[in-house]
Amino acid sequence: MNKKITRALISVSDKSELNKILPTLRKFKVEILSSGGTYKYIRKLKFKCTEISDFTGSQEILDGRVKTLHPKIHSGILFKRDNKKHLNQIKKQNFKNIDLVIVNFYPFEKTVLDTKNENKVIENIDIGGPALVRSAAKNFGDVVVITSNCQFEDLIHEMNINKGTTSFKFRKKLSQEAFNETAYYDSNISKYFDKINDNKFPKKITINGTLVNKLRYGENPHQLGAFYSRGNFNELEKLNGKELSYNNYNDIYYGLDIVNSLPKGIGTIIIKHANPSGVSINKKQLFSFKQAFNCDPISAFGGVIICNYKINYETAKEINKKFFEVVVAKDFNHKALSILKKKKNLRIIKSNQKYDPNEIIVKSLSKNLILQNSDNQNFNLKNFKVVSKKKPNKRMINDLIFAFNICRFVKSNAIVLTNDCSTVGIGSGQPSRLDSCEIAVNKVRKFNHNTENLVAASDAFFPFVDGIELLVQSGVKAIIQPYGSIRDKEVIKFANNTNTVLVFSKTRHFRH
Repeated sequence: MNKKITRALISVSDKSELNKILPTLRKFKVEILSSGGTYKYIRKLKFKCTEISDFTGSQEILDGRVKTLHPKIHSGILFKRDNKKHLNQIKKQNFKNIDLVIVNFYPFEKTVLDTKNENKVIENIDIGGPALVRSAAKNFGDVVVITSNCQFEDLIHEMNINKGTTSFKFRKKLSQEAFNETAYYDSNISKYFDKINDNKFPKKITINGTLVNKLRYGENPHQLGAFYSRGNFNELEKLNGKELSYNNYNDIYYGLDIVNSLPKGIGTIIIKHANPSGVSINKKQLFSFKQAFNCDPISAFGGVIICNYKINYETAKEINKKFFEVVVAKDFNHKALSILKKKKNLRIIKSNQKYDPNEIIVKSLSKNLILQNSDNQNFNLKNFKVVSKKKPNKRMINDLIFAFNICRFVKSNAIVLTNDCSTVGIGSGQPSRLDSCEIAVNKVRKFNHNTENLVAASDAFFPFVDGIELLVQSGVKAIIQPYGSIRDKEVIKFANNTNTVLVFSKTRHFRH
């Protein structure tokens, strides 16, 4: 049933687009109630408005903490217009109906990002706003609730086509959006208090997010897909190409995890199906890109490039010789962007991601969730112990640590072979560690990589000597792995007998 709007309550933090809705309210002779800064703003725009305190007969108190929390306000919103008992009570109290509530909340989320001042953050916890929204949303049978500026156009259209009234379907849809808004708002407050109390795993959690865009489909064309952000999304700026797909997002964020672990300004990663096909760090960015690509040029076809530097013209020209789905970089110089844009479908993304080492990783398991903190340990010499008789030189230990760092991002069981801080063979995702060794070694052979300074990393200990034996026979000079096997002594003995450098990590780094 359509319901006429006779009276509206407006209380907004963001007043920037109020001028869009006010003329329509005046057109249909809707009385406006407001308070504080919103009241002054509406009057400044030359629209009639009654101050809340005049409407209720109660002044704002507690520095504005209590403004709209009044029986006359909430009764006017919540009473059922077709309920005789409600109508009698409202008439007896001389309360008036409120048919439209327009509210957006104090900017709590923005305040948390802008300041560490706890008092300022607390004062930006909105109480009256969410209470108004919940009251209006609960009584959607009679009341319209607007919680976002982007809903103004829909309300204007609805009132115009219905001559100042709104349909039940319209009110019900806005009610759903309103409860989403209050849930999201409260979840951010809850998340903040978890953080300041260092409670990583509270008894109850709410996973929130804002829709960035609906995707053409999910992993496969028959699946639905959407991308949500758990913050103010401005991390990825698309400069060219088609819309990002579900798999694109998956690969990009997987690659950004890796690139954040590399030295700034010199790292190139090529991702294929949520695994690196090649990684390199070098001060010469063109060389860095070529080495990452040459690790496995067949797998790199149609992959995603992630760079933690500003791409120059020479590198862009080289990238354009190959087929890639996406290129992500800190930035692109003018000439580089110009040449990359020649491929109209190539997704060119400028990354502004700010890495948060305290981010909690969430995975969905049917109707359940598992959570853990990020595997973001910064490796240094103290994390490792040389257990072989032969000792590594500085160049070799740097290469071993580079290999071990990349290894923790490769799907387990993971084996990574590197030469001069560039990958030359990656074996990933096999049930057998020996199979991963064979895949990595075959990559080296297939693409004729130099084995003069070849080193290997494993994401977990070798349970038997056979895996290390295969690596050494293939030209590996040094191996890094976590300790913890009952056969560690056998592995050390084999390394000493073959004059191989063996380094143990004090931590294990699986990635399932």
